[in-house]
Amino acid sequence: MQWTLPNILTVLRLLAAPGLALMFLYFSRPYADWLALMLFILAAVTDWIDGHLARSWKQETKIGAMMDPIADKAMVIIALMVIVGYSSMSPWLVLPATFITFREVFVSGLREFLGQKSGNLKVTNLAKWKTTAQMVAIAVLFAQGVFEHYLVMSSMGMDAQIVNDILSGREEDLMGLRWKEFGMVWTGNLGIVLLWIAALLTVITGWEYFRKAMPFLTEDR
Repeated sequence: MQWTLPNILTVLRLLAAPGLALMFLYFSRPYADWLALMLFILAAVTDWIDGHLARSWKQETKIGAMMDPIADKAMVIIALMVIVGYSSMSPWLVLPATFITFREVFVSGLREFLGQKSGNLKVTNLAKWKTTAQMVAIAVLFAQGVFEHYLVMSSMGMDAQIVNDILSGREEDLMGLRWKEFGMVWTGNLGIVLLWIAALLTVITGWEYFRKAMPFLTEDR
């Protein structure tokens, strides 16, 4: 393996993927949400940087081309597992996460089956938009967890009626509950919308890959 800077960044991104889950095992919330959010954003940024450097420095390698999509898929799938697991299995998150996971497994299996012929399944611009939508949606959903748990911490020990009065504007908001609720609601809704957009792009690009692979899947006569 050639230890070029782009390849090193790709390996670090691959190793960071399980780190998202470990954050929630070793840290309490909302610190786990903060650390997972920062780690995910850092990994997403390095995804762009390592590709840009590999092309501009002419350091594109076979091992880098192999590991880059694996790192992306690992990061997305593990992040979705964590988000869905801490969302009380909301169907609004479970369904798009299922579509995304199924597509990634399906396309990976398709590439493995085709072997050397998998070079015909080149990454399209729409697939790049799909990856971008996934990354942004997941980052926003991690941010939603931050707002949610700061809201819980700020209202801890308060009577439920007092909390309702503060959020409705009938009581003075000394703890900043309203802006925390606003952030929680809007990041949650935005994250779900973006995740459904990513799921739609995922299904479309998955179908495109399958359609391109069809000529190689026909039985020899």
